[in-house]
Amino acid sequence: MTNLHVTDDGPRDAPPLLLVHGSASSVRSWDALLPLLTEHHRVVRVDLLGHGSSAKPADAGYGVPEQAHRAGAELDRLGIGHAVVAGHSTGGLVATALAEERPGLVTGLVLVNTGPAMDTYIGPQTAFGPRQWAALTDEQVRDAMSSAFRPGYVAPATLVADVRGMTFEGFTAAQRGAVEFLMRQPVPERLTALGKPVLVLFGEDDRRWRPSTSLAAYRAVPGARVVPLAGVGHSPILEDPAATAGALLAFTGSPTLNRQSSASPRT
Repeated sequence: MTNLHVTDDGPRDAPPLLLVHGSASSVRSWDALLPLLTEHHRVVRVDLLGHGSSAKPADAGYGVPEQAHRAGAELDRLGIGHAVVAGHSTGGLVATALAEERPGLVTGLVLVNTGPAMDTYIGPQTAFGPRQWAALTDEQVRDAMSSAFRPGYVAPATLVADVRGMTFEGFTAAQRGAVEFLMRQPVPERLTALGKPVLVLFGEDDRRWRPSTSLAAYRAVPGARVVPLAGVGHSPILEDPAATAGALLAFTGSPTLNRQSSASPRT
């Protein structure tokens, strides 16, 4: 029995698309995109360990490669031999790590406001202790999350609940794992080595990762399609789901990606 919560929507014979949520979030962060994507794809979403409705063991590995390995195992369990993998924020790190571990499984990557390296981080340096974490109110969570959106956007209640549903140990371990992954090697270097079709979507009003520097870093990846999103902050999948889905579907329908999918072995 798996200890991860997984959803599987859309036609079973449609091209598979795996969606990976960001830090302290869940599959619910993709809800607004789901009806737009399932017209064309079999859409699999996974709550990473420690998040959402998945198990939250205190003694598990929450590193990015470990989370990626579990996500790949879920695709295996579903009998999916290849898929485009899209990740929002830290989910983009997991998507990249999965492509590194399983290059035959991942036919293309979509990174949505994924920080390319730690030197582009401009978000707040918030720190909580276990007692503070347990006592957080909804308003305090919303305040801490405010940099994840454009000014004036109010975090949905579901996202607040996702944060409060995490354990302090799981939250801090996941944050630490993301930093360690970026410190070992920047994402653009990893993408260049992979040589996979890549789409990068980045909100121009991101308040966690410096947009101009991040966009420039991803444009240096050979063949990457980089799309800045005007008037959008760190979370395009919530702030502008229609624009996000439109760009994603244009990418998954591209001839280059379809050739990659046809050439990928079903393992």
